[in-house]
Amino acid sequence: MNLFEKIANNLAKILYWIAGAAIVVMMLLTCMDVVLRYLRRPIPGTYELVCFLSAVAVAFAMAHTSVERGHVAVSLVVRLLPERVQGIVESITALLGVILFGLISWQSVLYANDFCVNREVSLTLQLPFYPFVYGIGFAAAAVCVVLLVDLSKNLTKVFGK
Repeated sequence: MNLFEKIANNLAKILYWIAGAAIVVMMLLTCMDVVLRYLRRPIPGTYELVCFLSAVAVAFAMAHTSVERGHVAVSLVVRLLPERVQGIVESITALLGVILFGLISWQSVLYANDFCVNREVSLTLQLPFYPFVYGIGFAAAAVCVVLLVDLSKNLTKVFGK
């Protein structure tokens, strides 16, 4: 495992733990809100916080899912092909993924900039949107790094060492 791959895996692992923490906080917040609603003291803005935390959870888990190859993949036909052709198909897939997540990252940063300039905030808690959108952009960039590692591995399959 080279240095670039270690960096990508460590980054994905850190984001994965942040995503897990967001899920735990969502669970605790929701449970506390349910109990407090029973006592007629609901937590204001619970819905907003859960929405923001779910965006963090989903976005930050993507890189780790890519490292673990936990996404849905149709590889039945590809597995029947020679290793070199598999490398070509997987290289094309990784390259398209890098392009897609690169665009998502870039557009997320532009979108977050708009939120920041316009000072967009949530309705109840008045939390700014832009940090969460920047987080989504950062997570998409992390997926790009993971996919670049995959691309380099697949190109090694194609062209040899």
